[in-house]
Amino acid sequence: MKTLKIAIQKSGRLNEKSVELLKNCGLNFENYKSSLISPVSNFPLEILFLRDDDIPEYVQDGIADLGIVGENVIQETEVEVSYLQKLGFGKCSLKIAVPNNNTIDDLQQLNGRSIATTYPVILGKFLKEKGITSDIRTISGSVEISPGLGLSDAICDLVSTGGTLKSNGLKPFADVMSSEAVLIGRKGSENEDLVQELIQRIQSVLRAKETKYVVLNVERKNLPAITALLPGVKSPSVVPLAEGDWVAVHTVIPERDFWDRISQLKQAGAQGIVVMPIEKIIL
Repeated sequence: MKTLKIAIQKSGRLNEKSVELLKNCGLNFENYKSSLISPVSNFPLEILFLRDDDIPEYVQDGIADLGIVGENVIQETEVEVSYLQKLGFGKCSLKIAVPNNNTIDDLQQLNGRSIATTYPVILGKFLKEKGITSDIRTISGSVEISPGLGLSDAICDLVSTGGTLKSNGLKPFADVMSSEAVLIGRKGSENEDLVQELIQRIQSVLRAKETKYVVLNVERKNLPAITALLPGVKSPSVVPLAEGDWVAVHTVIPERDFWDRISQLKQAGAQGIVVMPIEKIIL
């Protein structure tokens, strides 16, 4: 049987969440902190631990079948890969930032200015679309200090919380792109059975994180109002209780509107509401 290879960050902001996701998929592997390759004992898969900048090219060239990497890295490296699944972590934005005391308040004022970045390809395309000509200065690391050293008038860098910008006397000025971790595949590999099986496992974990399992009691006379609020995966499960006029309703609720839905259920007559986490949802 063929053994798949998936490439993830060896260290960095996506490493921990990538490892957590794969382990939640039921994959058993060890020694990932001290090895470049870790075999999975219960699935035909090897995990490659690489620099994030190398992951897209490894997937494009077929060295790895799959990879987990930020969208910003894919766009910057300009590789040909398939986007298979957004993963919901590693969310950030690539922004242009200027010093707090700078008077720039319009994109066109960047014409003729210098911008330091580690993402010259993405920034270059963005400025070209906006009809702006700037001096893009490529710097590897510590981009935030370049205006203070007189190396640039502005920077373009990844921003998560904005704390690093603030501590360096910078303010975000323009959004270039949003990014999050994605599962990518080699072109043509997305239809392979093993790839699809692994994608199904990943999707089941992601669905579970987005939902809560809810059990509640309700009088039969209020059941239509309750079921109208609870579509569930397909439809709610209704179980008779020992007290004939009451039933227990089992369902799942999306995390995004959980509290609003709970309030509606209580108003419709729900009682004894029990909420539990879900490990996986397989459709």
